[in-house]
Amino acid sequence: MITGVRRRMGVEERRQQLIGVALELFSRRSPDEVSIDEIASAAGISRPLVYHYFPGKLSLYEAALQRASDELAARFVEPHEGPLGARLLRVMARFFDFVDDHGPGFSALMRGGPAVGSSTTNALIDSVRQAAYVQILAHLRVEEPPARLELVIRSWISLAESTALLWLDGRRIPRAELQTQLVHDFAALLAVSAAYDGEMGALLRQVLKDEPGDGPFADLVTRLVSLAA
Repeated sequence: MITGVRRRMGVEERRQQLIGVALELFSRRSPDEVSIDEIASAAGISRPLVYHYFPGKLSLYEAALQRASDELAARFVEPHEGPLGARLLRVMARFFDFVDDHGPGFSALMRGGPAVGSSTTNALIDSVRQAAYVQILAHLRVEEPPARLELVIRSWISLAESTALLWLDGRRIPRAELQTQLVHDFAALLAVSAAYDGEMGALLRQVLKDEPGDGPFADLVTRLVSLAA
């Protein structure tokens, strides 16, 4: 009878395994509810061995958040080709894929968790927001954004976060509708800002110039016109 031989992992490989296991558990339940014993059991190692690689649950949680934040930031990366509305729709679909897959962990990160308030956690959250901000600027082909444009983009990123958190609380609104609504929200914020500023107006006209008649921005105009009829 041939028995399997467990391969011994190197230090970094074991660390990455533990981060992956922790992230998976944090994705299903709030990190506050996950114990080191559970992480050790899921990884197939002893509790003392977990502490050999991480000094405590907080450090493991922060490492898992680092991986999650890197993955979330990557969801905003999109080729700069085609109409902006369609690009944003794809970004929102990937964003909600992440939220759907990592619900409790995403909620814990934004609302509260074992590392909330720490400089590490705050820096991770800010890095995701900044990555999203930089990506949207790139899509708009703006290198030095005026104050009103920065306000529009950062307000929209905050709105996307809040919307995702509310959606997780019971999923009472169809996800696809929220993804489209957030793209409409971006266009609406841009339009309101354009009403106050000529530079923003020029940017809005440039964006709309490339939008097709069946795109999400045109759909928003149709919906608004129907309300006024």
